Amino acid sequence: MSVGWAVGKPHPVVRPLVTRYIGYAQDDVTLAVHRGLPSRYVTLVISLAAPVRMAGHRLQALVGGLHTSAVLIEQDRTQEGLQLELDPLGVRTLLGVTAAELSGAVVDLAEFGLGDLPERLRARPTWPERFALLDDVLATRAVDPRRPPPELGEAWRRMRGADGRVRVADLAGEVGWSRRHLGERFRAELGLAPKQAARVLRFERAGRLLRGGHSDLAALAVECGFYDQAHLSNEWRALAGCTPGTWIAEELPFLQDGEVAAGQDSSA
Repeated sequence: MSVGWAVGKPHPVVRPLVTRYIGYAQDDVTLAVHRGLPSRYVTLVISLAAPVRMAGHRLQALVGGLHTSAVLIEQDRTQEGLQLELDPLGVRTLLGVTAAELSGAVVDLAEFGLGDLPERLRARPTWPERFALLDDVLATRAVDPRRPPPELGEAWRRMRGADGRVRVADLAGEVGWSRRHLGERFRAELGLAPKQAARVLRFERAGRLLRGGHSDLAALAVECGFYDQAHLSNEWRALAGCTPGTWIAEELPFLQDGEVAAGQDSSA
């Protein structure tokens, strides 16, 4: 299988809302179904080849909200497109809806007035040119940021920084809110309760370490904040639909995303 990746850092105006752009081009893909795993991002996917087939949808470009179970994506043998990692607290600014309104859903990008993006991106022959177009389009939407209360932003920043390994009560105390109020604001903006978000972040960290070659599941479980290896395996069954061992056997050989995982910037 031939795989090509390019990672771009968004323009400074866009960067508080979008962590990075990822371009991909793959030939002779043999994995028929890919598991889209829960993560800290609202995901925007734009296919430059055939439409994406997932969750009963067939879309050229889509936005997927935060979720707590794997999304099964049917894969064509040849794929090309872009993936954008959106900060959930920036979705309101970019798309005019909260991340909570997208939680667990897959929505056609055309519903947000961006249905022409796939064709415009196809007309740009290189990844840097495509990333520059994304900068131009998204910067026009970032001029009037509609951010949630700073307390919520700080709580989300702290939770992300700890990869979910933080007590919700402690987090609420740090930002000066009650635990109940924090939970209400979290659900209203992100669509997940704080405990659910922390659970996704711990799971995401475990996935990063597995990609990096950590094979001692007992040690990995402790490092990621799980009680033990059994707890890790149970969480993977719930969030990924399989055990870590099954995921490693099925998916890891096909990811080949060392550059992407390392966050290398190919846009310069």
